[in-house]
Amino acid sequence: MKVVLLAGGFGTRLSEYTKTVPKPMIYIGDKPMLLHIMKLYAKYGFKDFYIALGYKGEIIKKFFNKKFFDWNINLIETGRNTMTGGRLKRLKKYIGNETFMMTYGDGLSNINLKKLLKFHKKNKKLVTLTTVRPPARFGVIKLKGQHVSYFKEKSKLDEGWINGGFFVMEPEFLKYIKNDNTYLEREPLETVTKKRQLTAFKHNGFWQCVDTKRDIDKLNKILSAKKRLNFESQK
Repeated sequence: MKVVLLAGGFGTRLSEYTKTVPKPMIYIGDKPMLLHIMKLYAKYGFKDFYIALGYKGEIIKKFFNKKFFDWNINLIETGRNTMTGGRLKRLKKYIGNETFMMTYGDGLSNINLKKLLKFHKKNKKLVTLTTVRPPARFGVIKLKGQHVSYFKEKSKLDEGWINGGFFVMEPEFLKYIKNDNTYLEREPLETVTKKRQLTAFKHNGFWQCVDTKRDIDKLNKILSAKKRLNFESQK
């Protein structure tokens, strides 16, 4: 099964890093995020990769110059200013008529990808997305006038479910992507939601997106502590 990785964005919120490298090439431990993600897929036998390049794509090309295991790695230019949906649309000829998997180049997890795929096939919808609860950062306080009526320390359970970025898609979904300027997360996913063609696979295990230096520091701390949360797959 083909795996699409979106790795062409500017990563503007991490400009201290992305001035020199594309966001997926920021190192966590001894390897870039992109390689961590690919190793997760490979653990489950998914080794046919299609990487959508854009900003500083030449750095990703240089990194994958050498052979990585028995993986099939295809590096495809999808335009420097193309949006997430547009990048996926540009890969249409490579995807063909088969079910495929897709994720971004900046989210690390220990999601069971075989269970995700099984869930998708069972529900027979155009798109399955993985939902996660974001790591809570703040406690919750409710006020009634000047009095505190509710206080609770930060808890993951207080947060809603969000898009965790690991998808399974049917090729027919691509027709909902208009052009290079289309954000995947807007019209295309909103449209299939209205058509009841989007299902959610709940992942309660480890997940961490990388949007700030704080996120990078957190992941490096996890790795250095040698905790089992280090993006290893759940069995």
